[in-house]
Amino acid sequence: MIEIKIIVCIKQVPGSTEVKIDPETNTLIREGIENIINPFDTYAVEEGVRVKERLTSDNNNNSGEGVEVISISMGPPQAIEVLRESISVGVDRAILISDRAFAGADTLATSHTLARAIEKIGDYSLIICGKQSLDGDTGQVGPELAQRLGVPFIGYVSAILEIDRKRMKIKRLMDDRYEIYETKLPCVISVVKDINIPRVPSLRGKLKAKNAEIPVWNRDYLELDSKEVGLEGSATQVVKVFTPEVKHDVRILDGSVEEQVEELYKCLKNLNVV
Repeated sequence: MIEIKIIVCIKQVPGSTEVKIDPETNTLIREGIENIINPFDTYAVEEGVRVKERLTSDNNNNSGEGVEVISISMGPPQAIEVLRESISVGVDRAILISDRAFAGADTLATSHTLARAIEKIGDYSLIICGKQSLDGDTGQVGPELAQRLGVPFIGYVSAILEIDRKRMKIKRLMDDRYEIYETKLPCVISVVKDINIPRVPSLRGKLKAKNAEIPVWNRDYLELDSKEVGLEGSATQVVKVFTPEVKHDVRILDGSVEEQVEELYKCLKNLNVV
């Protein structure tokens, strides 16, 4: 009997900075380029597996029964590879959320789709996300997901200090300090890379991942309206993608030091700097 479900949200991102933009949709062209698991998500996967190991160890349960780690990812069919990668390092099972209707989703539409999938899974205790993704770099999906599900959210988690079936105590990394929070479960957290060192998959793990059956959930299965997902369900859209033009205005000031200072002051004043 599964008493605790830990869900880890992961994403497949381009493994190169040399990506192209579709001029019609202004979205990334993912075909034909190497894709990898979002680096921040590797720490989320590792922490999910570690929490399972901790809970089963605390209960003297070496078989791992009663605790399950599930990885989910929303993306194109090839995103199944990052889900297999998560299974190879200890995740129990994985689910791919994939449909052409999901393409072009912003963080709001993405969180809505993920929330529906998590509600389908049901009876979750903890949802772990990476701090942010390399391609979007917003860090918005975690808190938006918590808002959709109506559960607490804590970001920038650098350590899970205590956890049981009902509550959790964490350490949060800030710019100039650490903060300690205690929250009830279920909840959503996003983790930073300080939280752990991701493990290397074992041979047994690779074999398990290779043979794992990973279901694909589409829009119809999740019972989502087309207006709620993808580009149509996004509150924001990319209107234009361009490289900003960089201009340099170089002037050499002549005369004595006093004259140069006076001229520099006039220049800065004209630019409304002083």
